[in-house]
Amino acid sequence: MKFYLISDNVDTQKGMRLAGIEGVVVHGYKETMDAMSDCLDDSDLGIILITEKLAELIPDKLDEMRKNGHLPLVVVVPDRHGTRRGPDSITRYVRDAIGVKI
Repeated sequence: MKFYLISDNVDTQKGMRLAGIEGVVVHGYKETMDAMSDCLDDSDLGIILITEKLAELIPDKLDEMRKNGHLPLVVVVPDRHGTRRGPDSITRYVRDAIGVKI
């Protein structure tokens, strides 16, 4: 099972390559969807890492994959500029997912 990165900047890609994770740098909706499609065609991939900025371009695709329990697993990661999420993002995610306020 392999990791793969879909990034919007070269610095994040280089950092992940230092950790042994290959990836691609894309810009825009079409390139992001094409990269995601290529990843879904690769049966060796277990986890796709995608930067927050790109994840914001394809929320419907990511929601579809999460709801269907689709493999590979998609993990949204911050890029070199840090996270774009608010300080209560995990609490909000749990509340939205299961309806429990922590």
